[in-house]
Amino acid sequence: MNDIRFAFRKLRQSPAFTFIAVLTLALGIGLNTTIFSLVNDLFLRRLPFKEPSRVVHLLGGDKSRELIDIGVSTPRYVHYREGQTLFDAIAGENFFAFTLTGLGDPVQAFGGRLTANYFDLLGVHPILGRNFLPQEEEGADVAVVTKSFWQKRMGGDPNVIGRSITLDGVPHTIVGVLPNMPVTWFGANPIAEVWTTKPFQLPGFSYERMMRGTSFLRVIGRMKPGMTLGQVKAALPSLDQSYRTQYPNKIDSSLTTTVRTLPEDVTQNFRAGFITLFAAVSFVLLIACSNVANLLLVRFSGRRREIALRMAIGASRSSVVRLFVFESLLVSAIAGVVGAFVAWRLVPLVPRMASNFLPLEANTATSVSLPVLLFTIALSLLTGLLMGIYPAVQGSHADLVDALKEGGRGTSGSMRQQRFRKILVGAQVALSVTLLAGAALLITSFVRLTQQNVGFRSQNLWTGAITLPVSQYADAPTRQRLVEQTLDALRDVPGIENATVSGDIPLNGGNRTLYARGDREVPPIEQRANGPSHDIGPGYFRTWGIPLLAGREFNEHDTADSQRVCLVSQAGAKKVWPGENPIGKTLLVTSLGVPCEIVGIVGDVRSIRVNEAPGMEFYLPWAQDNFPFVNVTIRTNLKLDAATKVVQSAINKVNPGLAIAIPQTMDAVVAQALGQARLMTWLLGIFAGVALLLASIGIYGAVAYTVEQRTGEIGVRMALGAQTRDVLRLVVNQGMKPVVIGLAIGIVAAFALGRLIASQLFEVSAHNPALLGGATVVLAAIALVACLLPARRAALVDPVQALRTE
Repeated sequence: MNDIRFAFRKLRQSPAFTFIAVLTLALGIGLNTTIFSLVNDLFLRRLPFKEPSRVVHLLGGDKSRELIDIGVSTPRYVHYREGQTLFDAIAGENFFAFTLTGLGDPVQAFGGRLTANYFDLLGVHPILGRNFLPQEEEGADVAVVTKSFWQKRMGGDPNVIGRSITLDGVPHTIVGVLPNMPVTWFGANPIAEVWTTKPFQLPGFSYERMMRGTSFLRVIGRMKPGMTLGQVKAALPSLDQSYRTQYPNKIDSSLTTTVRTLPEDVTQNFRAGFITLFAAVSFVLLIACSNVANLLLVRFSGRRREIALRMAIGASRSSVVRLFVFESLLVSAIAGVVGAFVAWRLVPLVPRMASNFLPLEANTATSVSLPVLLFTIALSLLTGLLMGIYPAVQGSHADLVDALKEGGRGTSGSMRQQRFRKILVGAQVALSVTLLAGAALLITSFVRLTQQNVGFRSQNLWTGAITLPVSQYADAPTRQRLVEQTLDALRDVPGIENATVSGDIPLNGGNRTLYARGDREVPPIEQRANGPSHDIGPGYFRTWGIPLLAGREFNEHDTADSQRVCLVSQAGAKKVWPGENPIGKTLLVTSLGVPCEIVGIVGDVRSIRVNEAPGMEFYLPWAQDNFPFVNVTIRTNLKLDAATKVVQSAINKVNPGLAIAIPQTMDAVVAQALGQARLMTWLLGIFAGVALLLASIGIYGAVAYTVEQRTGEIGVRMALGAQTRDVLRLVVNQGMKPVVIGLAIGIVAAFALGRLIASQLFEVSAHNPALLGGATVVLAAIALVACLLPARRAALVDPVQALRTE
């Protein structure tokens, strides 16, 4: 206790050192805690399921047809359920949006249609009531809801079991109330809160069309006890082959099944990014530690006389080491408290940097959880030990006689200490140039990504989704009448320039539909190409700002009873009809091979991802092909809430039982599509800036201390005839030697980092020589300035004054 009090008193006596050391470490600890908090929420927070690592997600894919990680079809699901021996059970989910009525204003409630065993497989037990029963899977109108739904929409009614709610115009009996589901699995936006049975019904699809092999189910399986993931992967090809043999002409018969465990599946999209961020922020902490270690080495070397006095009157070397380690730990503990505060303020900002693309639970990002607190404490203690032990041990190895002398020339410490300080400086430079190069690559990549033409004008564009109850809108003509009435109502609203409808919107997934040229031999259904298809209403291209390049748009003559028509994208025209004019030719679409005459070519749109080059896309008139999912889009100067209100008012005139879901601006959709790239750019840029600042301070501090300790030597040199430039050359050469070594090591490390982040780059080489060279030059220039400042002060030393001081 006395040692701790003494360490605290010594820190109070040197406020400048304490402030710089605490601030430096607080930056490192705070940034590390920020990233760990997000890693904890996204990767380490256990899914609230029974043994989630034993549950796998089954996905289909066929790289030759550009199909990656898609769902499972009904016939494949049934085939696997009846023929597999790998899982205790498999279950399926059909994501769905319901129109909820009867509990106030109509709203869209998100959830899904499930096989009866879905929640039993996950090990989710209801708070009230029960899960679905096997006999309810195909025909019963029953529902389970989340605790949030129960409390928010039903007032926490204790008699909720048995109550009826109306979903899509059909009364459903509530049989269970579940705990709130994790957003990482069921989706953060929208939040899933209600589930029903009848999973093999796909609105707008006939049973015969669905059984052709349309992939739409999210299928999970719980591995049998003793079964490993490797064994499951090894057995899947035989399952695929048996399906292919039994159903050779299904759409999905050529697909290959892959599996991922649930914990791996929910972090798949941002795992690589956060590995990079965690490595980068660890670099920042190492730079901060080496900076403070250098300061401590200088501080303890300057207390040689105090150490010698203690040891002369009987203090052991271990007690001296303990005293200095306590001082180091105290600095890191204070820095840990400040760092935790920094992280508490920074963590809520990160989702905004990423345009809220991260699936984080509401309010968890602003709370300091126990694991995060323990991480901060452990990191602070480890930091204190790492940076304090070596300087403490070196400081305790004092020559008693030499240290107790009052005189003697200044010294920069033992050769071992000088070498250690140079290693620390070189390490800081190597880490900094690596970070700087990585940040330069990602910033350049992000700039090029934001410069891509998405193909439409996102400014002043509002969109919202509506799910049409099948009970009211069972066929295409009734849905067409609804659209006509809705657009008529919207045209009368002041402030709306244009309005249209579509089956989907760009950058939001979309549908992939089979197609083939009608003037050539049609390949088997399982080998046909596929591409994004869009059912669109009148005024679509004008509203979205997509140019018509050739031919004509759809018009009032393109009705359900007229010749089927379509438009294709420019990239699609070049890909499918190279060197030909596709207008007037026939395109066979869907698994039914419906012939459509191509009447126009439109500009390319990046429908799937911003970083994915446009390919074949085609557009079908809403009047000829549509499903009970409508996206209303308007071009307006109104704000988001105001636009939502006017559109909802227009819809109420047509059908007051419909509700808008996920109202948003297309600017927000584009920003979210760039969310991960923006997050990586911001954070790595910040980390690189902090690293650069800390490294320059470290270089300056090391050179300045050396100059101070060698003032007498410099005075002697100048008294013997050394010129100002000689002193400058001496100091700069010695200061830049570890910098040059660090730069060389850093360039090699930057190449390794480039390979790590190559998958996150867009149109930028991971080994871009201009960016790597630029990062090296910037750091070298800053290091040179950091060396020149103390070197200039050394060159201005008065030899007489320096010798008198000695």
